[in-house]
Parts: sequence; structure tokens; C-alpha cells
Amino acid sequence: MELARLLLIPVVWVLAAAAAARSPGCATRCGNIDVPYPFGLDPQCAIHDGFQLNCSTVGRDTKLFHGTLEVIRFSVHDGKAWLKTFISRQCYDQATSDMSYNNAWVNISNLPYVLSASDNKVIVVGCKSLAYMWSDSYIIGCKSTCDKPLKNGSSCSTGNAGCCQADLPTGVRYYQGFFNELYNTTEIWRKTPCNYVTVMESAAFSFSTAYLTSTVFYDTDDSRTPVVMEWGITRQTCEQARINKTSYACVSDHSDCVNNDAGYRCRCSDGFEGNPYTMDGCTDINECLDNVTYPCAGICKNTPGNFTCSCPRGRSMINGVCASVGLVALVICITCAYLIRERRKLHRIKQRYFRQHGGLLLFEEMKSQQGVAFKIFSEEELQQATNKFDAQQVLGHGGQGTVYKGILKSGIEIAVKRCMTIDEQQKKGFGKEMLILSQINHKNIVKLLGCCLEVEVPMLVYEFIPNGTLFDLIHRNHSQHNSLNTRLRIAYESAEALAYLHSCASPPILHGDVKSTNILLDGDYTAKVSDFGASILAPNDKSQFVTVVQGTCGYLDPEYMQTYELTDKSDVYSFGVVLLELLTRKKALNLEGPEDDRSLSMRFLYAMKENKLEDILDDEIKNNENIEYLEEIADLARQCLEMSGMNRPSMKEVADKLGRLRKIVQHPWAHENPEELDSLLGEPSMVNSTGTTGNFSIAKKAAMGLESGR
Repeated sequence: MELARLLLIPVVWVLAAAAAARSPGCATRCGNIDVPYPFGLDPQCAIHDGFQLNCSTVGRDTKLFHGTLEVIRFSVHDGKAWLKTFISRQCYDQATSDMSYNNAWVNISNLPYVLSASDNKVIVVGCKSLAYMWSDSYIIGCKSTCDKPLKNGSSCSTGNAGCCQADLPTGVRYYQGFFNELYNTTEIWRKTPCNYVTVMESAAFSFSTAYLTSTVFYDTDDSRTPVVMEWGITRQTCEQARINKTSYACVSDHSDCVNNDAGYRCRCSDGFEGNPYTMDGCTDINECLDNVTYPCAGICKNTPGNFTCSCPRGRSMINGVCASVGLVALVICITCAYLIRERRKLHRIKQRYFRQHGGLLLFEEMKSQQGVAFKIFSEEELQQATNKFDAQQVLGHGGQGTVYKGILKSGIEIAVKRCMTIDEQQKKGFGKEMLILSQINHKNIVKLLGCCLEVEVPMLVYEFIPNGTLFDLIHRNHSQHNSLNTRLRIAYESAEALAYLHSCASPPILHGDVKSTNILLDGDYTAKVSDFGASILAPNDKSQFVTVVQGTCGYLDPEYMQTYELTDKSDVYSFGVVLLELLTRKKALNLEGPEDDRSLSMRFLYAMKENKLEDILDDEIKNNENIEYLEEIADLARQCLEMSGMNRPSMKEVADKLGRLRKIVQHPWAHENPEELDSLLGEPSMVNSTGTTGNFSIAKKAAMGLESGR
């Protein structure tokens, strides 16, 4: 498989002291592109190394590059840059009578950018294509077919007119495009030879039927598409950056600091324009020179950051007063009428969204089912609770949305999930599904308190869990010792929660995104499985399966990637990866390591095959006394990671086995007393043919159902 790699030049972010302006004599233009500060074409011309660009001659053209990415333009005001990235393609090769692949990847981890989630989309083009964007955290993709007549400018949202699109998660700094090889153009190559996937600016994409019948979408001279990047001066918040006055970048008077996914950036205050990164760079806007944007019927007087408009001189006082009063009255009437109309319009929009998401059905069901602890929140309530969804209230970002901490008027702490999108299929039954999810009552599942339906994309309201995530406990808090007992308890509690969703909920619920960041820890460090509100009810037929593939890299079931069908065994696979994290204290995906070691599950399976399990176990829990228990847990994880879902245990079986293991680990004296061990496991003593008690390890394995062949 051919791999078109974008290798970017590593940079070290070291801010120059008091970098208030670029040095004299610095070039400010490359070809026809302006290069604004903080960017520069030489080290002394940029605010720091991460903003240094290269101006190069390519053929007859002069082009601007950041690393190997071509830069198209900048916007200092918006803190954005437009660059070109490569397209991944899957084409039929007549010479080999087989498919050929060119999977491009982009790594901007060492540059001051993140891909803008609001401006870009994952675009898939083709008549028989299932393609993905594999980011540093998520796998997102969709299926494109040509089931309906194709038209230029067709919408990509349906996926059946030659293209489809998926939303981009926030904070992406790395991605690679790749294809499901079961979907290809082998049988249709004469009409549609290729499939494509790329991340690009959604506003720049316009579908053309020529993209399917030729290679025009992948032009050999410039096979790249525009993508919007947001930049940050450093990966600090505004509060952190202000502490160091010598390196703080917002040096102009009348400038403000803004937090974004890339870190922090600067902008001129309202009423000012220019460059906030240079001394006196933000200058006053003279509104009086722009009567279109800032209309004034009288005498316009410019003021710093604003302007005033007064009556023309020479008119009589009475006429002036009458005219002024009349004008004011007219303005007040027009304003009131406008506000009333807009309020009614907003109310109608909210009512439409409420009905669209099944709010009326949900409300009626809640009235008929007395005692349902579920609330339909208004948008205003959640705005107040989260301080208008202030960035300081953000608890975390995910592939489907952002979670904010909030406090209701009653003083109850909540977590509000603001989702990015919802497909048409989910909209129809959203209210009914919310009622089903609200009735889940399990000590190891985060309680869904309610939802807000009067917005375009519904918001979910959960109970607030204070001690962060399992991911933080394992990977970020290295100073805290986590015993095998603690880890096994968390694994058991999480498995119990998932088993409840699969087996006890009616109808069964598939989580769909099991990972250590979705397992929260309360005040007593009890595990609480979260984010099941983004799950789906177990479908009754294949027509109900989702049409957009998404999940978290390192946890996603490989069978799901092939069959396009989410099952309860998909959750089992993902839980197996969580078990590995608890055993090894290693991340599910490590992009900084060697290619063979990036996937924890692949590394683990190789270690098991080579009898080198001890090499990857966490030293904190590994010793001669408990190695046998660790091997049992590892074997359970191996079963969860079977490639075929049919060969994996159910979550109920996983929870039962973890529960039995907990009893053994909690009572090490069972080594010396097999009868006590049997009572813990709920199994009869195992006695050999001579009447003596059999080997402890074999007896234990048999009692737990973990001996190979069972």
C-alpha cells in the first residue's frame, strides 16, 4: 500500500523575550500572500520558531509553506490559517487488476495549529466507498453510494448521491485517511474508477459528477484540498499566558486574549482593528468613514472604539426637538416591533425543535409515568447554569460534543453535554429514547437527569461526578499508587454497568464508545460509566444501524469497521482495551512510539503469543505473589479482544469472572485452603483421583471457566 506521508519539520516553541514586533527589514509578503506577524519568513521575524514560514519557488510560482504544508492565506482577526492538505484515494489499477491505495496523513502536533472543527468536514467521495479519518483520538467516517441520480451540487449529508460527510472532532492535530477494503470500485471501475476521502473546508467543497467519472478531484499536479486551521501562540490558556509578562503576546493596547483549542490567541477589542501582536497594532475604527456599516443621519463624531451621531446644526430648537422625539419614538416602535417579531420567531423555532426531537411525546409519557425523575430543561436554564457555556466551565471535549460543568439554581451540580450533530434517524425517536435512558438506575452508571430539546441539537444533562476519569487516574496522576485491588474493583464495577445496559435494560442499550475517559470516578473512586446518552438502543433490524462510523482510536472494534454494524460484542472489545490500560498503565494508542507499538491491543496480543506478558505489565502491580492473578486478567482481556465477536464473552460473563477474581485477590489466604477458595467461587472442591486436593491454579481456572477449551 502506497503511503503519501506529510512529514512536518519539528519545532520547539520558545518565545522570545518581549517579542513585541518583528525586526526591521523583515519581508511581509511571499508571492501574492501577505505574511502578518506573529508569522515570519526568518527566525528573527516570527514571534517564535513555531511561526516561522518558508517562501519557495515551485516551477514558475512562488509559494508559502509551513513545514511541507502550503499556506493559502491568513486571518489575524479570526486566528485562522488556510492550508492545503493531501487527498487519500482508492483506485482500480488496470495493470494489476487490483485496487491501489494512497493513504495521506497529516501531523501538525509540532506546529501551533489544530484543525477547525467548525469550518472543516470529513468528505468521502465515491459510488462504493466506506472511508475513515483516523485522528489522534477518533475514527470518523461514512459510507458513500450512488443509489440516487447524481447532480452537481448534490448534498453530501445523505451519502447516497456520490458523497457523504462527517463532522470533525475538536482539537485534532493528526489524521490519516484510509478505506474499508470490502468497499471498492473493482466491479464499477469503468464508470467510477476511484474513491476519495479528505478533510477539507466545508465551504470550499462543491460536489461535481466529474469527481466520480474521472480523476479530476485528485489532480496529479496539485492533489490537495484547502483546510482551515486555528492557531494558538502557545498551548496555554489566557490566564496561564498572562503570568509571564515578557512572553505574553497580546502587547497592543485595546487587545483581548481568546482561548481556543490550539491554546490562546489575541484579537483587537471591539471598535478597533489591526494586529494585536505588535505595539500600537490595534487602531481605532473611524466609523464615520463607513456610513453603510455605521449609518448616521446626523453629524457623525468618531470616538475611541465607538462613535456618536448628533443632529445637524442650523435647525431650530423646536424642530430639532420634535424631530428628535419623533425619530426616537419611531425607532422605539420599530425596535419593539422587531423584538416582538424576533421573540415570536425564536419561540416558533424552539417549538419546532421541541416537536422535532419528540418533546411532546416525551412530555406525555412523563405525565403518564408518575415518579419519573427526569426533567426537560429550557435553554435559558442551561445557559445560566454554565455561565453561557463559558470556556472556563468545560470539563472535556469528545468526538460528539463538549461537556460543561454547571450549577442549577437549586445548587445541584450538573454536567451538560452539548452535542455537535444528530442525524435524521435519531431526531425522530430522540424523546422516546431519552425516557428509556432516564429510567436506567444503576450505582455504576452516571444518572441522566434530563435534556434540552428546544435547540437544533439536543443537550443532555447528567449528574456531576467530581473525581475525573479513569484515564486521568491511570495516565496523568502518576504520583498516586493504584493497587491491583483498586484496579480490579474499577474494572468489575465498569463491567457490571455495561452488563446491566446489555442484559437488564429494556430494550438493551449499546454504549458504542467504551473507553477510560468515559469511566468516571466519584468521591469514593467508585466507577461510573458515562456518555451512554450518545449510545443507541439495540436495533431490531439492519436498517436501523447507524450510517456514520465513529469511535475512538485504539478502542474501536475491528469487526465493526468491517461489517458496519454495532453490537454488544463491540462494547466487549472496547472494554478489553480498558482492561489492558489497567494492567499496563499504557495508553490505548501511542502515536509517539514505534509503529509496531502504537496500538496497545496489538502489542498485548503479540506479548501473549510470545509468552512475554510480564514485559508490558505495570511494575506497580507486578510481583511474584500476584503474577498468577494478572495472567488470569490478561487471559480475560485476550478473550475480549478476539477478532470475531462470536468468540468474545458477553459483558455478563466478563463481569462474573472479574467478580470471582476480586474475591481471590481480596483473600490471598485461599492459596492455603482450597475449600475456602471453593466457597468464595461458589464451586465444589476439586479433588483428584487419589483423594487429595488438586493443584490450586488448575482448580481455580476450572472453577472460573478460564481454562482453555471451555
